[in-house]
Amino acid sequence: MHQLVDDIDGTLLEAGEGETIRFSLNGAAYEIDLTNSHAEELRESLAPYIRAGRRASAGNVRAAAPRRRAARNSEVSEIREWAKSQGLNVSERGRISAEVMDAYRAAH
Repeated sequence: MHQLVDDIDGTLLEAGEGETIRFSLNGAAYEIDLTNSHAEELRESLAPYIRAGRRASAGNVRAAAPRRRAARNSEVSEIREWAKSQGLNVSERGRISAEVMDAYRAAH
């Protein structure tokens, strides 16, 4: 069961109460869970800026790409050994390809 909590005051949101609002500012995307009254406050606060602003096309909005966790040095040798045992092409030194990393993570 997934339950929302107002991110401003911690109020537990029951089914049908509150909402998740998504917005972006300076190229960063955000979302916040709010009670109906906090959602209305946010909309009222932003209203003058929205009226004065102009809509950006979807092409102008960049979603933040999920960051991948960098492999630790001890993990790198383990990944190389695993890749070799699977018949995957992996160099002895240097960067491990994203495809090999994805395959390793999917298998573990």
